[in-house]
Amino acid sequence: MNRFRALTLVVVFGFIPAIAHPGWSQTSRTEHAPADNSAGAHSYAKNCAICHGDQREGILPGFPPLLDVNRKFTHEQIESLIRTGKGRMPNFAKLPQEEVAELMRFLSTSDIAVGGANGAGNISDAGRPLFQRNCAFCHGRDAAGGETGPDLTRSKLLISDTNGSKFSEVVRNGRPEKKMPAFNFSNEEVHSLLLFVRNQGKSSRPGGRRGVDVSDLQTGNVEAGKRYFSGPGGCVKCHSATGDLAGVANRFQGLQLEQQMLYPNNAKSTVAVTLPDGRSLAGELAYRDEFTIGLRGADGVYHSWPVSRIRYTVDSPVDGHVELFGKYSDDDIHNLMAYMQTLH
Repeated sequence: MNRFRALTLVVVFGFIPAIAHPGWSQTSRTEHAPADNSAGAHSYAKNCAICHGDQREGILPGFPPLLDVNRKFTHEQIESLIRTGKGRMPNFAKLPQEEVAELMRFLSTSDIAVGGANGAGNISDAGRPLFQRNCAFCHGRDAAGGETGPDLTRSKLLISDTNGSKFSEVVRNGRPEKKMPAFNFSNEEVHSLLLFVRNQGKSSRPGGRRGVDVSDLQTGNVEAGKRYFSGPGGCVKCHSATGDLAGVANRFQGLQLEQQMLYPNNAKSTVAVTLPDGRSLAGELAYRDEFTIGLRGADGVYHSWPVSRIRYTVDSPVDGHVELFGKYSDDDIHNLMAYMQTLH
């Protein structure tokens, strides 16, 4: 595989867009037109649409759709997410309770009827909008893999699941260990999702597949990869085969493992901030642009400041991986990948 093609593929898959910041004033960005005239719609347009789309359709791969969000989370969980934020999502702790209630009422409505009016239309066609709204953020719009979810069209579980019972169990129970939520879908909706995914698999033509088999990435030399890990690659400065990387080949396989090796998109950066009065705060880097720095402390509270008013230092574990991009040879990548696949 050409070095630059391989790196471009991985970096694009691992790219994490910037998040919207609650401190932006309304004059610093365009306010989106609300879908209706309710107070909740106006609050959504002002605070959420810039990331999640005017119609709650999401902006993939960075930001998930919010249609049917009440199927994934309880009322209390949604309010908690709004108030405290999570991951890339900032908190909106200062929103008045009345506005939060209106916003949640708006989020609980559904604009798109699955399957068309009066349930008309092919049931597999009904699965497409349901999949786009609930699954595409992780598994891609065509079910062939996305930012964090695997390619469902080539899933071993689906291939062996002749009656759909395993698929239904996963959808309804979720996979908490892999951060997949449970969904409260009807039998017909689950069936329509299954048909949609299987039809996507059938439409994939030989020679035009998007997926990458594990065997495609097993062409390197293990011993050479181990020497690179301990020597020229400098991997041992931050990692240990018996420490943080123990069992990594069980957690990730194939392309996912190569993505993590070249550009780990779940690596957490930390930031230490010194305030004008001399006080210091440290925590996980939650937001950064040329004007603002934000962190989330150990207590989960989000703080942000104009960069002109404070001093700060950022420790980003990904930087070492980025520095290697210009140094890797094709053999380095394949050999290092071969060694990583032995870390069970």
